[in-house]
Amino acid sequence: MKTLKPPLLKRGDVIGVIAPASAPNPADKIDRGVRYLESLGYRVELGAHVRDVRGYLAGGDAHRADDFNTMVRDPRVRAIFAVRGGYGTPRILDLIDYTALKRNPKIIVGYSDLTAMQLAIFKRTGLITFSGPMVAVEMQDSIDPFTEDIFWRTLTSARSIGALPVPGDAPLRIRFPGTHRGGVSGLLLGGNLSLLTSIAGSRFLPSFVGSLLLLEEVEEEPYRIDRMLAQLRHASILTRTNGVVLGAFTDCTPHNPSNPTLTLNEIFSDYLESLGKPVVENLAYGHIPRKLTLPIGAAARIVTRHRTSLDILEPVVSR
Repeated sequence: MKTLKPPLLKRGDVIGVIAPASAPNPADKIDRGVRYLESLGYRVELGAHVRDVRGYLAGGDAHRADDFNTMVRDPRVRAIFAVRGGYGTPRILDLIDYTALKRNPKIIVGYSDLTAMQLAIFKRTGLITFSGPMVAVEMQDSIDPFTEDIFWRTLTSARSIGALPVPGDAPLRIRFPGTHRGGVSGLLLGGNLSLLTSIAGSRFLPSFVGSLLLLEEVEEEPYRIDRMLAQLRHASILTRTNGVVLGAFTDCTPHNPSNPTLTLNEIFSDYLESLGKPVVENLAYGHIPRKLTLPIGAAARIVTRHRTSLDILEPVVSR
C-alpha cells in the first residue's frame, strides 16, 4: 500500500477537536486547549460529543466514532486533534470510515490510547499520523517549549525532518548494537505498548515486517511489561522488525516493592538482546512533558555509527 501524507497545516486552518477515548477531568481543560490553538491563529471546530461522559469513556462508542468521521468528511477541517487518551479507541476501530479518510487524508494527532487508532488507520489507509501532544493535556497548561517547537515544525513544514532533536538532558542511547553496523531503516510503527498488544492478532494491526518498532508505556508494573513483550514475541512482531526504539516507561515500577520482581532492564534484555537487531533507548517520547512528535508510518532510520540518532527519512506532510 502506498503511504499517504496529509497536507501541511497553515495558520487560519480549521482544527477539529474530538474525544475518541476518555474525557478530560475537569472538562474546562478542553476550553484552555482551544484557547491555546486559537491564540496561534487556528480556527477550532469541536466535535458534537466532545464533552460527553460515560464512565471512563468520553460518551458512547457510536458518538465518539461519529465525531471522528464527521471531521474526516468535513472539507473545512484540515487536522483532527484528540483531547486526551485514557481508554476507548480500540472499541471504535470497526466504526471508522477509512474509505473517507483515504479520500480526504488529513493530520491526525494524539498518543497513548490513540495508538490503536493510528495503527488501524495506517493498516487500512497507509496514512501517516502523528503521535504528539493533545489538546486537554499538554496544550491546556504551559506546553513545554521543546515539545511545542518540534510539534508545530513537524505539522507545518514539508521539508524532510532528518535527525530528530534530543533534549540536552535526554540523549538517545544504544542498548544493544545488533549485528547491523551503522544502523537499520524501516517504517516507524508502534506507540503505547498496551494499545499495540490490545489489537495484536486483529485485522487492524499493520505488518511489522522490516519496521522500526516504537514502544513507550506508563504505570504498568514490570510483570505486565514482561507479559506484553511475550505476546509480541509469540506474535512474531519482535522478530519481524528491523530494530526497536524505546521511549519513556513512566512510573513502570512494582506497586509493592517488597515483592520479588525483575527490573525493566532485565526484561528488556530477556526479550530484545537475542534479536540481534539495534535497540536504542531513552527517546524523548511518551508520557513525559518534554517529548517529540513522531510520524507513525514514516520511513525512518536508527543510526548507531559515529552518532546515535533516530532519523526521519522523508517529509511527513505534503504541500
